[in-house]
Amino acid sequence: MSSPMSVRSALLFVFALFSAAMLGLAAGAVWMVVSLYLRHPLPWLAPPIGALLGLAIRGSVRRPGTGAMLLAAGATALAGIYVNMLIAGVQIAGNMGVGLIDALRTAGPGMLWQLARLALTPADVGWTVLAVLLAGWLAQRAQSRR
Repeated sequence: MSSPMSVRSALLFVFALFSAAMLGLAAGAVWMVVSLYLRHPLPWLAPPIGALLGLAIRGSVRRPGTGAMLLAAGATALAGIYVNMLIAGVQIAGNMGVGLIDALRTAGPGMLWQLARLALTPADVGWTVLAVLLAGWLAQRAQSRR
């Protein structure tokens, strides 16, 4: 029989994981909107988004430490993957003359992932790695008191 504390810890972990994933997806969607508005990919937005995710996770989802660091790094990586997959979906939708939701549904995650991977440049990867490191660093360090 499991103790109430271990069940509570497991539920808190699942909630933190879910929250970090939702923050990452939301950040990726906002990043896509800005990229589409300016009509070109903006890989340099990865570090500011990573910083925001690191601070948000440290402040709201998990106390500073290793857990917050891993959640923030994962959420930032998820945002980077998601924005590239969404942009691939937008390009498919534009080329095929269908709506974004229809294009995403028809293409499926496998095709979107392959198209996103083909469009990646070394600069994109570099900005994303920098963002993941920044998010993790900000999430793991204790908040300074003023």
